[in-house]
Amino acid sequence: MGAGQGAGVNRRRNPEINVARRTVLSGFLFGCGIAASIIDLFVFHLGLQWHHFYDLSTTEVALTADGFFHAFGWFITIWGLFLLADVRRWSEVVWKRWSGAVITGIGFFQLFDGVINHKVLRIHQIRYGVELLPYDIAWLGSAVMLLLIGLFVVWRTHVPHQRAGQEGP
Repeated sequence: MGAGQGAGVNRRRNPEINVARRTVLSGFLFGCGIAASIIDLFVFHLGLQWHHFYDLSTTEVALTADGFFHAFGWFITIWGLFLLADVRRWSEVVWKRWSGAVITGIGFFQLFDGVINHKVLRIHQIRYGVELLPYDIAWLGSAVMLLLIGLFVVWRTHVPHQRAGQEGP
């Protein structure tokens, strides 16, 4: 804050805030968090019990790792929501753009998890005791598809240099 600026400053008129960029970041973080906390953790870790975040040790270590992973996933989700609330203070939210960013975040997280955690680090696989190729194709294929769809929606809703106080498309 510069000299003479205090808590009473109307942030809606701040020309330095790039609303479009913050909208995308908010949706991306929210999507990553939802993919981690809801899709991966609730479905694959708890519901189907196919794997844990870290499967290279005891069950106790695996469950502890799941707890930290769960907390981190919700932290990212809430961070995305705080950014969304911040965007709403400055301008109208372009919900199509935000939704595209959410889909991008889900696809990115799933691709990162499938490539880095499953194949590079090998800290867990999708499922054990089965032929992995069909699971890998489904996991990575859906990740790439979601990522591309999300990026396409974000690209189609691009507003050049949207700043605070300006309306979206």
